[in-house]
Amino acid sequence: MSWDETGSPHPLAQRRTGRSEQEPDRLPEIRELAVLGWEPAPENATWVFLPYVWPPSARTWIPDRGTHWAVESELDGRGHITRVECAPLPDEDVDLLDAESVTALADLGLPPRPRGRLWLLRPVGPFDTVDAVLDHLHRLAEDRAVDTRTREFVTLVRTELDAYPAPDISTGPDTSTAPDTSTGPDADPDRRR
Repeated sequence: MSWDETGSPHPLAQRRTGRSEQEPDRLPEIRELAVLGWEPAPENATWVFLPYVWPPSARTWIPDRGTHWAVESELDGRGHITRVECAPLPDEDVDLLDAESVTALADLGLPPRPRGRLWLLRPVGPFDTVDAVLDHLHRLAEDRAVDTRTREFVTLVRTELDAYPAPDISTGPDTSTAPDTSTGPDADPDRRR
């Protein structure tokens, strides 16, 4: 278990530098990595620790070049929006968001996450998506009456994830069963007769 403090970001992330006006989950590198089977790690409090315990061969990270936005709106007396103002969150507010995760991790007995990283995960075991893995882990915790806000839950998740073999990362996602969406005249072998 670690935050891969000395590791490098995914190679696709190294093609871009500088701040982007996109929200972090809309960065082009996130979309590119999704095509390769990577999914953004959940950011909610229940799973804040997940990249720490996820198998290293099925996790990666990219620098967070995104901008977190604050949106303020005004409504008239009938509930209609009369004004909207968007502005980047000040660094102090972003620090407050980070402080919440630091506190949550400390409560679980884990070190803070390295700043400025967006974590991506690949599904492990027999599951097709990260959400399917999370659903399984949540059901397992419910079946064993383990509170998801405890160190016991972190141990349960780590033990369960360790039971799965490392995924084969030499290839992208399995597309062997994907439907053929070709529409060209040579796409259907029966058309060639």
